[in-house]
Amino acid sequence: MEADDSLKKLLYNLEKLLLQPDLRKSAPDVADLLADEFIEFGSSGRIFDKQQIIENLQNETLTRRSITKFNTSVLAAGVVLVTYCVVRYNTSGEQPVYSLRSSIWKLVNDQWKIVFHQGTLTRES
Repeated sequence: MEADDSLKKLLYNLEKLLLQPDLRKSAPDVADLLADEFIEFGSSGRIFDKQQIIENLQNETLTRRSITKFNTSVLAAGVVLVTYCVVRYNTSGEQPVYSLRSSIWKLVNDQWKIVFHQGTLTRES
């Protein structure tokens, strides 16, 4: 079952926020959106925990990203799977990079937090 429109919009905005360079460089802001048990299967094939993601984002090259094909699926009360595509635009004029993304968001103490994220490189969407 898809999330209602207000929840879908909220989760879309949170995912979009996580793609913003200013937020990605802010360790406290990133930490606030990730659950303590957060795990990511990165597009590199590596597995990251919350602390590793926060540290890696501090050294990330700033790039612009956009979201397309955003969908939600309620897995249980207070647990939502979101899936979408991301286009990463490189500043050096290289071709854009496309990826499929999925996140599991969980309502924790009245705040939505990501418990799982996966990025998979793909061809143009």
